[in-house]
Amino acid sequence: MFNLDLSLPTNPVLTRYSDTTGELDSVIDLMFLCSGSSKLNNHVIHPDWQLTSDHASLTISISIEEEFVQTAKLSLPKKSDEEEAFIKEVSSIIKSLDTSNLSNQESLKQVVNLLAARIKHAWNANSRKVNIIKHSKKWWNEDCNRTLNKYRESRSLKD
Repeated sequence: MFNLDLSLPTNPVLTRYSDTTGELDSVIDLMFLCSGSSKLNNHVIHPDWQLTSDHASLTISISIEEEFVQTAKLSLPKKSDEEEAFIKEVSSIIKSLDTSNLSNQESLKQVVNLLAARIKHAWNANSRKVNIIKHSKKWWNEDCNRTLNKYRESRSLKD
């Protein structure tokens, strides 16, 4: 229901240490982790970390993987000459595509791969690299850039 499984410790030792005479130490502390995870599948019991507590600490190491944050992308400005050229080129590519010999899966795969490669080439030829910044919003345009630059130069509130 919660997608959790009982975690098995890497060092199965007692987790509760009794201060009461005659009462046995026991294992009462449990940890539940994500079901089916190969990275989060067991924990460690640290009896030497209990300090003044009568319970041993339970820990798990969670790796933090490096994340790629894209800071630039290829783009075609709307209603630009580049966009028009790209659309014309793609239309031409589709019109000139030879589909007369699509008799099996392999020939279809070759035509699709050729189409993808030609469209990618057209995209790379007509698009331009833009940096993704806080102003990378749909409403942000060249007018906004000019106005911002004008303000930065003058530092006047009217700009």
